[in-house]
Amino acid sequence: MASQSVPYLTPDDYLAIEEKAEFKSEYHKGEMFAMSGASWHHNLLTSEILFLLKQQLRGDSCAAVASDMRVRVSTTGLYTYPDVVIVCGKPQLERDTLLNPTLIVEVLSPSTEGYDRGRKFDHYQRIESLAEFVTVAQEHVQVLVHTRQSDGRWLISSATSLEANVELASIGCTIPLGKLYQQVHFDDELS
Repeated sequence: MASQSVPYLTPDDYLAIEEKAEFKSEYHKGEMFAMSGASWHHNLLTSEILFLLKQQLRGDSCAAVASDMRVRVSTTGLYTYPDVVIVCGKPQLERDTLLNPTLIVEVLSPSTEGYDRGRKFDHYQRIESLAEFVTVAQEHVQVLVHTRQSDGRWLISSATSLEANVELASIGCTIPLGKLYQQVHFDDELS
């Protein structure tokens, strides 16, 4: 049985398809990857993060946007849609794609957690403007903050209590985990 080869797409091919598409897809090395819908908890957490950050950023030079903002990792060619993106200063845009995020938040799903924490973070680390990368668990209380140090290393801090506050130094904001997770009700076996 012969296998069908997937045609190689250039970044321009991808962007042209994406402009007309009814659903979002990521792109890397000539291939498009369709994104699936998110769970109820994923959407609650994404909305709450955006709300909490936007409240604190009012009148600031930073802006928070949701998952419809495409981001490109210029050095690796990855095009992706993070759950929440913060950009400070003037956004650098190319064909509706942000090139200079300051902070990226990914709400982890069981099917994407390994990729988000691993290979995707490997890509994100190559964005010069990126100062912090945040992952938020949806099946239990946990927020990890990866902060770029002046020597290029990444420092990881973890918060796992509803009483904890997560400090986002790059944008001068705080996320109280009690507020973040206030509408998320974990199954007894997961809490």
